Amino acid sequence: MSDYCGRFAPSPTGDLHLGSLVAALASYAEAKKQQGRWLLRIEDIDMPRTEAGADQRIIDALAQFGFVWDGDIRYQSQHISEYQAALEQLKQQDRVYPCACKRKPLRRYNEAKQLPLGLYPGFCRHARIDTDKPHSWRIKVPQIPLTFQDSLCGAQTENLSQSCGDFILKRTDKLFSYQLAVVVDDAAQAVTDIIRGQDLLDSTNRQQHIQQCLEIPEPRYAHIPLVKDNRGRKLSKQNHAPALDLTKPTLCLWQALDYLRQSPPESLKTASLDTIWQWLWQHWDINKCKT
Repeated sequence: MSDYCGRFAPSPTGDLHLGSLVAALASYAEAKKQQGRWLLRIEDIDMPRTEAGADQRIIDALAQFGFVWDGDIRYQSQHISEYQAALEQLKQQDRVYPCACKRKPLRRYNEAKQLPLGLYPGFCRHARIDTDKPHSWRIKVPQIPLTFQDSLCGAQTENLSQSCGDFILKRTDKLFSYQLAVVVDDAAQAVTDIIRGQDLLDSTNRQQHIQQCLEIPEPRYAHIPLVKDNRGRKLSKQNHAPALDLTKPTLCLWQALDYLRQSPPESLKTASLDTIWQWLWQHWDINKCKT
């Protein structure tokens, strides 16, 4: 086994669809090619959006396709204390602050000032906020650009102070943000390599900033092209992406391989699961996914 450690981290908001299968397959295939570990994590931190039973359906579907993960499955909902500990560390470093701003007034302000709608203007950064009243916690972002090297998309540079501003780590409803939770999870699980969809490309510099503040290692990244519907939208549960047909696992894997530009032969559509996996181990090349 090498030190390589990849992961697949679905949100249990619905059944597995082609877009999530593509992400799972790319991360799994690369981890095994590198003779590394591959972890399964259920990202159920946003509990109001979690669908009852979806986690088990995702787990069962992955097993039916032939995926084998290493170690126990990590559920974010079981690690709230770790996210709070990370937030407390950032408080001690004076890197975060409470915020009483609400979304709609911020949007109206940005529209009036012709600012990017997702940019936080920093109203509470130097204000005195009554923490006995509802509030969120924001992390201070640097004024200088951050850069990371994506193995598929090349160098990615973003100035967070201009694109998003100080962003939320803990919401007013006391739920932790995806950005903080995923950084803590990856560090706790010693994840070295993250392969995921390009929809998360603009989250990476935010996660990089948190990693640097917490002084934890930065993983390597590869963002694969998104699977889109016939209207050009990302295939997702929010856009009502159809669940995979579990009665045809080989065909689903063939479609995922085809989308990942691996050029699987047509004969694999009706082959056995063992056959398609054997073909994958012989032909997998992540560099074919470059855009």
